Amino acid sequence: QVQLVESGGGLVQAGGSLRLSCTASGRTFSSYTMGWFRQAPGKERVIVADISRSGLNTHYVDSVKGRFTISRDNAKNTVYLQMNTLKPEDTAVYYCAARTIGATGYDYWGQGTQVTVSS
Repeated sequence: QVQLVESGGGLVQAGGSLRLSCTASGRTFSSYTMGWFRQAPGKERVIVADISRSGLNTHYVDSVKGRFTISRDNAKNTVYLQMNTLKPEDTAVYYCAARTIGATGYDYWGQGTQVTVSS
């Protein structure tokens, strides 16, 4: 069982930056692929970025490439999402999630943190 707690959301002007953090409980954090998702009002939750267990491999949705960076610190049981050059369309609740080895989907989810970008 893994518990995930996000932090770092808030209100920022367009063009600004935020860094989200997600800290996991337990001693097996490094065994999980981690992902950041977001859900805008009235829309489905979609993946934004993911990172491999080692941190060596990352993937991003096209809309955030070059602006967002996912990283992890396995010693701190934490995954980060650095968000730069934020746009109003980035406004959403952001969730982190963990996927166990061999799973097809994400098994554990955080409670979400609100990011609001004003124009």
